[in-house]
Amino acid sequence: MTTSVSDTRDARAELSPDEFRALGHRLVDQIAGFLADLPSRPVAPNTTPRAMRALIGDGVPVPATGSDPGALLDEAAELLFAHSTFNGHPRFFGYITSSASPIGALADMLAAAVNPNCGAWSLSPIATEIERQSIRWIAELIGYTPDCGGILVSGGNMANMVCLIAAIRARAGWDVRARGVAAGKPLVAYASSEVHTWLQKGLDLCGLGTDAMRAIPVDASLAMDVVALRRVIAEDRAAGREPAVLVGTAGSVGTGAIDPLPALAQLCRDEGIWFHVDGAYGAPAAVLVDAPPAFRAFADADSVAVDPHKWLYAPIEAGCALVRDPEHLRHAFSFHPPYFRFDGAAEDPPTNFYELGPQNSRGFRALKVWLTIRQIGRDGYRRMIADDIALARELYELAESHDDLEALTHGLSIATFRYVPSDLRDGRDAAGDAHVNALNTEILSALQGEGEVYLSNAILGGRFALRACVVNFRTTSADLRRVVEATVRVGRRIDAAMRPNVVSGRR
Repeated sequence: MTTSVSDTRDARAELSPDEFRALGHRLVDQIAGFLADLPSRPVAPNTTPRAMRALIGDGVPVPATGSDPGALLDEAAELLFAHSTFNGHPRFFGYITSSASPIGALADMLAAAVNPNCGAWSLSPIATEIERQSIRWIAELIGYTPDCGGILVSGGNMANMVCLIAAIRARAGWDVRARGVAAGKPLVAYASSEVHTWLQKGLDLCGLGTDAMRAIPVDASLAMDVVALRRVIAEDRAAGREPAVLVGTAGSVGTGAIDPLPALAQLCRDEGIWFHVDGAYGAPAAVLVDAPPAFRAFADADSVAVDPHKWLYAPIEAGCALVRDPEHLRHAFSFHPPYFRFDGAAEDPPTNFYELGPQNSRGFRALKVWLTIRQIGRDGYRRMIADDIALARELYELAESHDDLEALTHGLSIATFRYVPSDLRDGRDAAGDAHVNALNTEILSALQGEGEVYLSNAILGGRFALRACVVNFRTTSADLRRVVEATVRVGRRIDAAMRPNVVSGRR
């Protein structure tokens, strides 16, 4: 008699229900302990790539035999808890990555266990409907039309790029998918000089090239200069180029600056240009009762990018592309190979997300977004986002009132400042300015290495600034005071070490 594979199958990837239950309970206990201890841990490890590689056996070949899953999970937990940069730490202010909701972490575990492929409805019936509802709720929270098209992607870069691709297909005037972007007039995209680098990357990947971007000057508030924009558009038209896409920024990554979105929306209507809003960071602030007035123009945009793993507190990865006309996404991305048979009944057509974005196989990103929104609710977001903004304002005011700090900007939940020794506060010459920039560059590196607080930087008119972004429901005023204390302490130490090697800067 022939022995069947089922009699001899070695399924060592499997865990019995009792094994899974025991390992899962132990891991959840470890994670709970980690979250409880998080404020007392360093924000970031002071380490090197070589040290990290040594921990996991750099150069070791693929294991010939398997290992005990419990020991592996314990090892992985210890590695991550001891050697990570914690963006959920209350003193992580570096980049716009929020403290992730714990329910979102549990959602990721649940999503991975079921493992639906959210490319086609029939492969993910309830997951697809949860994603559709999550997209509609995100649109409602920011004041966008809830019957828009949309898709969840990896983050802000991809959300913006999905919208850019839809815009190019819609505004080209020829079949870009068949003939390519070079088959007609050169297409041009416009954005402020403060725009995130996703636009350069997107224009590169779309084949337009980075020369297709027009970086429009900004005013004193770092918002786009509309007069300059109109002039550049007119010059492009006169030269035979086609203005295709205008990007308005709703919260720049450097300072939280907001472009004059209503004026940009009107200009796009007048000129026949696709109006896209990069709201990856700032758009959720539209939920506030006293939201920036410019955010009312979201309703007039052809597309908006929102990043739920920023200010909606979802775990990474979660970005959302919203497009007013759902068909623009389908026209940009839909293909029907003969091996796909995912059409439903005409009277009740399914949503197949592979037709609305660049991926075919797609993970269940939506569950963590959906559950986080349901746990927090609109009122919860209003309170939490308002608190983040108030904390950033408080940090700005703390810097403004300190003799050794210079407050520079406050926008949304971002504050920028820098360490300036009191004897260099006034009357610096070029050497003094260079010293202050170099000093703050070294301060940033030292702060990130020491792990007490984690800041990033912005460049403002040639000035190297320390930058703090608050998108963290764990942060309190006490954490802001730690930022000031650490910056001043480190600044004084580094200034004393650097000063003998530079001109004092006094005139």
